[in-house]
Amino acid sequence: MMHILLSRWRQGHRTLPYPKEVPGLPERFRGLPRILADKCPEGCHVCAEVCPTEAIRIGSKGPQVDLGRCLFCPDCLEACPEGAIEYTQDHRLAACSREALTVTPGEDYRRAQAMGAELQRILGRSLKLRVVSAGGCNGCEVDVNVLGTLSWDLGRFGIQYVASPRHADGLLVTGPVTRNMELALRKTYDAVPHPKIVIAVGACAIQGGPFFRQEEQRGGAASVLPVDLYIPGCPPHPLTILDGLLRLIGRVTD
Repeated sequence: MMHILLSRWRQGHRTLPYPKEVPGLPERFRGLPRILADKCPEGCHVCAEVCPTEAIRIGSKGPQVDLGRCLFCPDCLEACPEGAIEYTQDHRLAACSREALTVTPGEDYRRAQAMGAELQRILGRSLKLRVVSAGGCNGCEVDVNVLGTLSWDLGRFGIQYVASPRHADGLLVTGPVTRNMELALRKTYDAVPHPKIVIAVGACAIQGGPFFRQEEQRGGAASVLPVDLYIPGCPPHPLTILDGLLRLIGRVTD
C-alpha cells in the first residue's frame, strides 16, 4: 500500500484544469476561422470553388463559412490569393442552432448557451448521455471517448456516458446517419425518457460531412431527430466537445 501511495504522489495531478485554464494547443490546431474581408478581392470566388463540402458561400459582406459543413481542411487557405481566410486557436465552436454555425465577416460568432431553466434544473448537475455512432468513421468517436480518460475526466462535471438509452438523459450522435442506422437511431431516441436532449458531434452528424452527396446517408442527426447542440469539426478536438457540453449545462458562459 505504501508503494502505491508513493507512486501516486510522484505522479501528481494529471487532470486538465479546464475550464479554469485553457491547455496549450499545438500550432497546427485549426479553430474558429477568421475572414479578413478587406483582403478579399471583389468578384473572387476561389475559396468557394475549391471547398469540398460547399461550406463557403460569397455574401454581401464577403465569404461566409458554414462550420456545419466545414471539414477544417486547408484548401481554402491555400487557394486564396490574398490570404483572406485563416484559422485561429479558438476552440469554442459549439452552437445551439444550425443557423448559428456561420462565420460572417464583422459579426460575432454565436456560441452555445445554457439549456432552458427547467432542463438545467433537471439535467444541469447530472447529465447521462448515450453515444450513438450512426455510420461514423470513428474519428469523432475517438475524441468523444477520450473525454472519459484521466486527463479529461468528464465525470467531474457530472457528465457520464451510459450503456442503455433508458438510463440516459439524451443522445450524443456521431456519423452522417446512414440509412441502415436510421431506424436504430430513432428507436434509441424513443427509449430515452423525457425530458431529453440530442447533441450532434462532428461535420457528419451536422450535415453529412464529406458524404453529403451520398444517397446512402440522411445528412446528419437533424434529419431524423431534434438537435439541441451542434459541435462542428472533422473531428472536433476533445476540448471543443467538452466546451460545448459545459456551455449546455451552464458551466461555461463566456
